Amino acid sequence: MAIQHATDANFKGMVQTEGVTVVNFWASWCGPCKMFAPILEEFAREANDSIKVVKVNVDENPVTSSQFQIMGIPSTLIFKDGKLLHKEVGILPKGVLKQLTAS
Repeated sequence: MAIQHATDANFKGMVQTEGVTVVNFWASWCGPCKMFAPILEEFAREANDSIKVVKVNVDENPVTSSQFQIMGIPSTLIFKDGKLLHKEVGILPKGVLKQLTAS
């Protein structure tokens, strides 16, 4: 499944679904975010439709970023059935993403 882009207006509806959703908070000026992007894209491709991957631009969506207390980017949040299970700051290897979403 292609990576979807969330906004403050539609974020809640995008994560309050059945199954696993990976949310990446990022910004266009963030070097580590640029390094993490291809890893996230490959993960999303390999997950097919089993895992939803959503990106949130922190500069354009301050309400959602504040709600989840995003202090450093890239930040990755893992939701299952709409509930936050895990929050991690920094670049995650694809293997770690697979481990975090397997539970």
